[in-house]
Amino acid sequence: MTMRIFIPRDAAAVAVGADEVATAFEQAAAISGLPVEIVRTGSRGLCWLEPMVEVATAAGRLAYGPVSVEDVASVLESMASNGPHALLLGVADEIPWLRRQTRLTFARCGVIDPRSLDDYRAHGGYKGLERALPLGSDAILNEVTASGLRGRGGAGFPTGIKWKTVAQAKADRKFIVCNADEGDSGTFADRMIMEGDPFLVIEGMTIAGITAGATKGYIYIRSEYPHAVEAMNAAIVAARRGGYLGDKIGGSTCSFDMEVRVGAGAYVCGEETSLLESLEGRRGIVRAKPPLPAHHGLFGKPTVINNVLSFAAIPFILAEGAKAYADFGMGRSRGTMPIQLAGNIRQGGLFETAFGITLGELVDDIGGGTFTGRPVRAVQVGGPLGAYFPRALFDTPFDYEAFAARDGLIGHGGIVVFDDSVDMRKQARFAMEFCAIESCGKCTPCRIGSTRGVETIEKIMRGERLTENLALVEDLCNTMKFGSLCALGGFTPYPVLSALKHFREDFAPVPTTLQAAE
Repeated sequence: MTMRIFIPRDAAAVAVGADEVATAFEQAAAISGLPVEIVRTGSRGLCWLEPMVEVATAAGRLAYGPVSVEDVASVLESMASNGPHALLLGVADEIPWLRRQTRLTFARCGVIDPRSLDDYRAHGGYKGLERALPLGSDAILNEVTASGLRGRGGAGFPTGIKWKTVAQAKADRKFIVCNADEGDSGTFADRMIMEGDPFLVIEGMTIAGITAGATKGYIYIRSEYPHAVEAMNAAIVAARRGGYLGDKIGGSTCSFDMEVRVGAGAYVCGEETSLLESLEGRRGIVRAKPPLPAHHGLFGKPTVINNVLSFAAIPFILAEGAKAYADFGMGRSRGTMPIQLAGNIRQGGLFETAFGITLGELVDDIGGGTFTGRPVRAVQVGGPLGAYFPRALFDTPFDYEAFAARDGLIGHGGIVVFDDSVDMRKQARFAMEFCAIESCGKCTPCRIGSTRGVETIEKIMRGERLTENLALVEDLCNTMKFGSLCALGGFTPYPVLSALKHFREDFAPVPTTLQAAE
């Protein structure tokens, strides 16, 4: 009987030796004469245990990790004999870190072969599209709206409203655009789903196309994601071959096709209008609004633009119904959020759960505290433009409105942890420097304000005219927040002002030896 061994091909796992481990298993199996089939999957998201290798058994898939090339021979022997091993983690689905999750979007990630359309369908794939095809646009819109799904890219705009606007627009052609330009530090959910379950994104975009009346879609991926580009291109070919893209999808009268476009890695192209400029072959510069992309988007046509995770949530909503999705979450934040734990953290990775879990639970309980073992001092939520939260705010529920009430944002769901050795002046400076480097340059508050911000914070770090320069930084932040054309300049004040508010002691002058003696 052939032994099925599952090894991730996710970029994070590959970075720590997954390809070499897969080769070693092939060689060890050949030497021992064991019949082995190696299936390359995505990642389950337990990054500290990668490469995590699984084997199919009657009791379920047993997991081992982290597995190195040197471990392969003994792990293979354990698999063959069903014997003990120091790296044996038990049945994968029963690992506490996985069992505590509510995996709606990431249910198949790390489980299936992302190159296999048959495997995707065998695990419930395309049930959402199959239900959507006979429903029609209005009924689909009702489902998406009733689910409460909001844009998972950071803005949190209701998805149903955006789709309805495009569906009602009059035009000879419409487009679906997937924003996969995942540029926030500490975020990797988009990459994981594209590499581990690409058909899910295709299915979600196809449903959007049917709903809005669009026949063409583009997925815009940053060039730093070559594995995701390869996975999406392979899945598009397979979906087209299987009748799920192109003309008469699934035997219906609907048509939809899509292709991958690769961006050069400009952070500002994560902003939807800059992305559109890049897609059209121009430099990624923010467009003034109005008109909105829903009315005048790609090539001047009505366009639905959503993030990868937004499209990836759609198949579940259509397959299981709006209520099944909306039953999770709190307040206006419905469903689940794939939260990415990164930075100085013991158990980093992807944790999908319903909205409402507190920040403290995520950092201390799920994440296990800092990797260094030192106390957690600050947590940045929402990427490089997110606010820094101190431990005093760890009771904040992971919810759009709860974070906004405390001058924060959940953004794309990234959490970066810092221990008590962090210098918050340097973090504030970094925020301004990041904005200055990544600004498209179109608007003055972002382009000039961030540059002046770096200079002023450097003066503060040198102890120059602290009172005046601290006031100037706050004034610059207000100008950027209310005067910038897009979120890059508009949100840069969040990390800066939160550092000033919650960690003011870092911005105090360092006493000289003489002052300390006095």
